[in-house]
Amino acid sequence: MLKRGMDDLGQIQMGNWTHIFSAFLNPWIILGIACLTGFFYSYLTALSWADLTFVLPATAMGYVVTAVWSQYFLHEHISMWRWSGVLLITCGVGLVARGPSRTEHPEKIVELEGTKAKAAEVQHELA
Repeated sequence: MLKRGMDDLGQIQMGNWTHIFSAFLNPWIILGIACLTGFFYSYLTALSWADLTFVLPATAMGYVVTAVWSQYFLHEHISMWRWSGVLLITCGVGLVARGPSRTEHPEKIVELEGTKAKAAEVQHELA
């Protein structure tokens, strides 16, 4: 969406950098910024409950989506080298996603603490 909006706007020259402010009036750019805001909110939410080593590779799938959308919606040519890179990213994300997560969810922590407390009570009663 940002690329589409900037294509409509035209090239920004360093001598006329104030032209960039007109980008904020383009509906494609506004929509792109809204999507980036939604992504950032989702990213922060995911980081609040999962390991960075899980969340960061999962966001790499954005590169795959970008390549596919660029080809079909923007009609950009993507070379075989770039498709190879997309395939490598996909394989890497698959490897990370299949690995064990070290993230502990708050519900499980509370459940484990409750189990430990009950075990301590039983042990105290037996003694």
